[in-house]
Amino acid sequence: MEEKTYVSGYFPDDKDLIVAIKELQEKNVDIADVRTPFPVHGLDKVLKYRRSRLPRAGFVAGVIGCAIGFGFQAWVFTQAWPLNFGGKPFMSVPSFIPVTFELTVLFAAFALVFGFLISSKLGPGSDNIIYDEGVTDDRFQILLEVKNANGDALQESLQSVGALGVQLHEVKS
Repeated sequence: MEEKTYVSGYFPDDKDLIVAIKELQEKNVDIADVRTPFPVHGLDKVLKYRRSRLPRAGFVAGVIGCAIGFGFQAWVFTQAWPLNFGGKPFMSVPSFIPVTFELTVLFAAFALVFGFLISSKLGPGSDNIIYDEGVTDDRFQILLEVKNANGDALQESLQSVGALGVQLHEVKS
């Protein structure tokens, strides 16, 4: 097991957090993680995260659901079990639309949920550590990984950018 050390600092609101991240980046401090109690607008741009691929995964899964829904109905009503309902043609596309739509939404929703859980490393079997219980309520937290025994310098960096509380955490992974 490898032991990693992190320095965490918390901030009272999202504006202070964004300012602190920008100041730390100017000092060339590597930010391991940022944790917030709610989504912060613009945080992904400040941290220079690339755009998520979840919308593409949802679209592809929706297309697959649409094709399966329409294809199954077309096969059942024209080949496997052709029934004449009140003189309608066997390939009655308007009657296929509700089921096709619902399967499109179902497949896209499942793809988005599972894709989010996998990309966020959440879900069954994940071992996420909560460094500060206040982050789930009203605090914003920056985590810095300690490398080359520079923990004191990182603590001072967090305090200089306005962190209200700074802590050192040792984690076995």
